[in-house]
Amino acid sequence: MVRNASFTPFEMIDGEPTKGIVLIADHASNALPEEYGDLGLPEAEFQRHIAYDIGVESVTRQLAALTGAPAVMAGFSRLLIDPNRGTDDPTLIRQLYDGTIVPGNYPIEPAEREKRIEAYYEPYHDAVARLVHEVKNASGAAPLVISIHSFTPTMQGRPRPWHVGVLWDSDDRAVKPLFRALRADSRLVVGDNEPYDGAMGGDTMNRHCTVNGYAHALIEIRQDLITKESGAVEWAERLAPVLEAINAHPDMHEVRFFGSRAL
Repeated sequence: MVRNASFTPFEMIDGEPTKGIVLIADHASNALPEEYGDLGLPEAEFQRHIAYDIGVESVTRQLAALTGAPAVMAGFSRLLIDPNRGTDDPTLIRQLYDGTIVPGNYPIEPAEREKRIEAYYEPYHDAVARLVHEVKNASGAAPLVISIHSFTPTMQGRPRPWHVGVLWDSDDRAVKPLFRALRADSRLVVGDNEPYDGAMGGDTMNRHCTVNGYAHALIEIRQDLITKESGAVEWAERLAPVLEAINAHPDMHEVRFFGSRAL
């Protein structure tokens, strides 16, 4: 875990906005601002999935390099505040997560909750919105937005068989060709809204894509496949040509409203 007095709530990765793709990584970091110390947790907890999506930072950097697409990554741990939640979501600031009590979040006063929203959550989402707007203006069309996440091989003692999952709500424009490409590899078990459902009101995809009519998909990669740098490179090399092929379809860059199953 990194603690830094000059903490920034997001990191931008430069790319070519005219390509029309935006990469997002909500849970790329396990870092905390210096003032929060360790939230009362031992260091080992920050190496677990409760603090961040293991392997996602490396996959996102590799994907940006391979596709030339710009990216934005959250710079703070989800234990501080979860940017992939709506502000009315009870899991926005976790007090208990996968069996771990977070002392620094329990209890949490309303003023502290608002402070974290204003200092970390909103600046990250403002950065996402700016990048999406920049890509739209530079390319002259609606952007294709891809969010990268990872999931644990087991949860509550149950193995998860999927190598990768694609999460989505109602807009399947990017999802259908993504499924076709991934399932063409007989070695892969590909989950459809597994291990989570992509219909979540107020999450990053809903906030920046669904309500704006932009094509998008959230890709979840099993963490044991990308913990090592070699695995992250392998998955980035697998996904990059797929995303570029999807991006070439004109309907990915049209504004269309599909509604949301979360409403």
